[in-house]
Amino acid sequence: MLAIVRKITDAMMDFAPNHVRPAEKSLFRIYRDTRFSNDKRPYKTHIAAWWTHMGFDKTSGAGYYFHVGPKDVIIAAGAYMPEKEQLSAIRHWLLDNHEEFRKTLKRPAVRRTFTEFEGDSLTRPPKGFPPDHPAIDLIRYKQWGMSTSLPAKAALEKNLAQTVIKHFKLLSPMVDALNTPIAASLAPRKKVLFGLH
Repeated sequence: MLAIVRKITDAMMDFAPNHVRPAEKSLFRIYRDTRFSNDKRPYKTHIAAWWTHMGFDKTSGAGYYFHVGPKDVIIAAGAYMPEKEQLSAIRHWLLDNHEEFRKTLKRPAVRRTFTEFEGDSLTRPPKGFPPDHPAIDLIRYKQWGMSTSLPAKAALEKNLAQTVIKHFKLLSPMVDALNTPIAASLAPRKKVLFGLH
């Protein structure tokens, strides 16, 4: 798995340089968190990797995900657990950029390869957002992402890394778009001196 992650990471220099990190940092641990679960099996039944944006916490922001399990190989990307401030940043960004964002989701190659846009959604608009805004369907989401599932036997193919790279490339415009407002919200603010900027 580490060898595959390294191959994918090397290729990401061309289309996702902000997500390049050591393979060991991208790999999820195999141990399950059993503290609050009735299922006390100590190990996960799949092995997974997540490429987060440099400068973000490991599970925050928008990134790339890949896992191999006994039933399938999943390739995905998006913002799956944005923190409160990141969630707000994405929603406010969508107010003005929803048309451009929708274009990245509706590209023919993306629609052919990935399932519909997915994510947990609120039943009503978040507080402070106009309910009749044309982007309200996107704004109600709590996470934004796309994924595809391949048969488990895909993990045994020699070109597995290339397959993952091809899928990640397709979703890189979406990932970049989602990270734009997050990166802006994390940027240090300029100090005001004597009332002047």
